[in-house]
Amino acid sequence: MKVLCLWHATKDEISKIREALPRGTEIVAPEGDYFSRFESTYQQLEPHARDADAFIGWALPRGLLEIADKLKLLSWLHSGCDDLANIGAFSLFKQRGVKVANIRGGNAIAVAEQAMMFVLALAKKTIFKHQVVAQDGRRLFPLFADEYRSAMLNGRTIGVIGVGSIGSEIAKRAKGFNMRVLGVRRNKDRPVEHVDSMHGVDELHSVLAKCDYVVLATPNTKEAFQFFGKAEIAAMKPSAFLINIARGNLVQEKPLYEALTSGRLRGYASDAWQRYEFGRAFPISFLPRLEVHKLPNVVCSNDQAANADDVLEGYLQWGIENLVDFATEKPLRREVNLDLGY
Repeated sequence: MKVLCLWHATKDEISKIREALPRGTEIVAPEGDYFSRFESTYQQLEPHARDADAFIGWALPRGLLEIADKLKLLSWLHSGCDDLANIGAFSLFKQRGVKVANIRGGNAIAVAEQAMMFVLALAKKTIFKHQVVAQDGRRLFPLFADEYRSAMLNGRTIGVIGVGSIGSEIAKRAKGFNMRVLGVRRNKDRPVEHVDSMHGVDELHSVLAKCDYVVLATPNTKEAFQFFGKAEIAAMKPSAFLINIARGNLVQEKPLYEALTSGRLRGYASDAWQRYEFGRAFPISFLPRLEVHKLPNVVCSNDQAANADDVLEGYLQWGIENLVDFATEKPLRREVNLDLGY
């Protein structure tokens, strides 16, 4: 069996993979200079890809799959698989019988913590109050004015849209703030601890109407693409906050901008931003065209939720477990459903 690491793996990382797999497994990785060690070029990988039985990594150069005639497994070191869908990989995998396993849940705690940071930052006007003190040291006056007063989490309702590995961790943390948790997911009959009531996708609007905070944690599938728009925002309380911890393309930018600038929505936070992919976007853009991220009632980061202690080590460990499952002919514990995309 031959395993190709799609990144510039360190000696220690290669040793961990080798030690976990059956004796005689060949582990190869690209060598030479790099700009980012988590990426590599087609030219660097092409000699190894042609006879590799398994790939493991974060980035897949275009054209590599087409020459990987022996490939039987991709251990994808991401939770989301939308990048694979965007390059048409799923169709090729189905044709060739290639299995895909991801590391879903590997970043769940880090992303859930980021989600709660966003909830608190919006509720407590963290950035605004920091800037007031840092810039001129003034004290906000009058006390308890609407524009200065923080929101509370205690006793409030939070809606988690997409209660998977990340959503369930968000629910757990929300309970620590004595919040009521409502969940929305495809399979509402599957109970999740810390969720007070679970609802189907057809109940989304009725759930939104009850929430003081709404967190989007859904996979980025073709059904979810830009599903949150004018009607969904209209269903929310004007006093509510929206937090997107999943993918930027879940939310329609124009109605979001209009709601944030008109007072229809109290605030927005996101770790991910729109990538316009209607064929070739014109003009090309990877941030909001309406500059939502610059609004005063917006808190943001840019794909940093998983950039935390312990996450890289967890990714590698779970990715190696995928390889072990494959090598020992066990069911893949994190196999991706190629029809659903996650």
